Order: sequence, then C-alpha cells, then structure tokens
Amino acid sequence: MPQWIEIAIRSISIILGLFLITKLLGKKQLSKLSFFEYIVGITVGDIAGTLSMDPDLVIKNGVTSILIWSLFPLLISRISLKYKGFRDLIEGNATVFVENGKILEQNLRKETYSIDEFMEQLRKKNIFNIDDIEFATLEPNGDFSVLLKKEKQPITYGDLFSDSPHIKEPQTVIMDGDILDEPLTKLGLSRGWLKAQLEKQQVLLESVFVAQVDSLGRVSIDLYDDQSKPPKMKEREFVLLTLEKCVADFSYLEATTSTEKQKDVYRNIGAELKNIKRTLHPLLKG
Repeated sequence: MPQWIEIAIRSISIILGLFLITKLLGKKQLSKLSFFEYIVGITVGDIAGTLSMDPDLVIKNGVTSILIWSLFPLLISRISLKYKGFRDLIEGNATVFVENGKILEQNLRKETYSIDEFMEQLRKKNIFNIDDIEFATLEPNGDFSVLLKKEKQPITYGDLFSDSPHIKEPQTVIMDGDILDEPLTKLGLSRGWLKAQLEKQQVLLESVFVAQVDSLGRVSIDLYDDQSKPPKMKEREFVLLTLEKCVADFSYLEATTSTEKQKDVYRNIGAELKNIKRTLHPLLKG
C-alpha cells in the first residue's frame, strides 16, 4: 500500500474517532475548558497528529493512548458531579476579589493579579470606577464576574412594574417555503391562521424563506427575493381576506386566553364574523 494512502486512512480514522470521543464527553468540554481539560486537549491533539503522520508507530498503541487521555476527563467529571470536595480539588473555587465594596488585596496576591490587571478586567466590563462594585470574583475557569451596587445597576422592566408579562421565544413557523406544524401547535395556531397572515401581506408560501411568530401573534417574514414586490390586490379580495384575518385573530385570542369568560367573548365574536364572511363571500368573489 502506498504510504500516502496509509496516512490518509490513519488521519480519517483518527478524525472520526476524535469526533466520537468529543460527542461522548459532551458540550461542557466545548465551552469552557478547565486547566486539566486544557492539558488533556493539547496532549490528545499531539498524539493524534503524530499517529496520523508517522507510519512507523503502531496505531493500536496510539489509539489506546488517546482513549486513556480522552476518557480520563469523563471519569473525572462523573466523580465531580457526585462529590463536591473532589470537584473543588480538581476544578478549584472562585476567588473573591471585592466583597461589600472592599478590595481584598490578599486574594489578588494569591491569584498573582496586579491592580493593573484587575482594572483591565473591570474596563472590559465597562466599569471604570471601583466605587461602583459591590462584589467581584475570579471564577475557576478564569472568567471575571462583577456585581454592581444597587444604585449603579441599570433599570429593568421589573423595577418599574411588578406584574410583568411572560414573553415566550418566537417560533419559526415557515422554513424554506414549508410550514412547520409543531411550532404552530405550541402557539395554539393553525395553518389556516398562518395562511391568512400570508394572504394579508400578499405573500405566496413558496416565496417565503423563513417566517416567525412571536408570543403576541406578530408575524415576521423574510422572502427569497428581497427585491420582489407583492402584486396589487383587488378591493373585494382585500375585504374578504381582512375578514378571514379577523376570524383567525379571534381564534388565536380564544386559544391563548386563560379565562373562560374571555374565551367565550372571543368565540362569540369569531362566530359572528364567520357568519358575516359566509354571507358576503358570494358577493366579494363575484
């Protein structure tokens, strides 16, 4: 077998193996590496690179070494989940730099942080005055966490209003011209409601690249052709579509309202609108 083919087979096999090992380790190892995980990552990468390029090395021995180095962090993480003392030993604890508005100089020296480095971390978080800080810590992974004093914190909606509405994440209901039924069901909506929204905006389903609906029932649409213009609609068709949109809106309100009294109101209005639409339909279509 030519040497380049052997190297290619080795490299592809090792890449696939490392991919499976990474999936086994989970997403945590892909976000923030601990000191131990950082060392393991460098070592495994070095072993994999050497093993793929050096045909004189026995691949069985290299794979055994990679498995040991890769699975050891998995074993460590499983033990750390069960025992806090072991977790503190391996991952370490957060170090408090500021407490009750006072800088703890001994902790800065313990982590070999100079005052210049401390101020640099503050500036990265748009904090330029030490008096603004209530609490600050250096996390085990090296991140810097800061809590501002109450009077220096930005105002939030909850500070102004005690009864804040629950806002759900927008749902993608159309993707690549296809309607997604599961997100519509989560919102308590139907395909008929969505099609009425598209007709109101004079948009064809197959021309929609992506469409989302928020918790308030507002539809955001992005078309494949951003330069396209919807055709003009006749006045009678527009009136009919407006009626259909009203029926769909009241169906949505009925589905999303929590009290039975309000549900009955929306249901009755929707029924009356359906009767009006049924009566006017022959005239508007003619």
